[in-house]
Amino acid sequence: MDIERFITDCTTARLDNDPQAAIREVLARAVSTPDSVLATLGEPTMAGLSVLHRSPTLTIFNATWTPNMTLMPHDHGMWALIGLYTGREDNILWRHTPDRIEAHDVRTLFAGDVATLATDAIHSVTNPLSRFAGGIHIYGGDFFATPRHQWHPETLETQPSDGETIRAIFESENARLRY
Repeated sequence: MDIERFITDCTTARLDNDPQAAIREVLARAVSTPDSVLATLGEPTMAGLSVLHRSPTLTIFNATWTPNMTLMPHDHGMWALIGLYTGREDNILWRHTPDRIEAHDVRTLFAGDVATLATDAIHSVTNPLSRFAGGIHIYGGDFFATPRHQWHPETLETQPSDGETIRAIFESENARLRY
């Protein structure tokens, strides 16, 4: 996998009439050979987000999950694509009800799979394996400059997602592995 070529292909596909579908094709081609992606990005050794590209119209990052890591329900405020290249990712999809959110669907991703999330999607993520998971995440905007929400894992009360909470979860997961 040539990461610069991949980013160029994604930014070019972003100009398509249906950018999410066009970029999905680029991502699906890339993760169809997960060993090539793994060789380029490296074997995950800690939880984290490594930004590969960031612009006002497109964000691409490598997300890695520690064994048995879970991230609470959250939204992105824009469409998203997830292409897994190692491990497994279980996604619970949530929807709004008059009182709170409720689970309504589940998607399990294995290496080579791609998930498409709509702009209004809410999902939680779990790596159920005893080894790391890694995926390329692509967003139809500036992921880090867009207001997002998260839901408390026990009460499902909505909160702003400020980035600090997410960073703290990743740091906590990395600390858990060290001990």
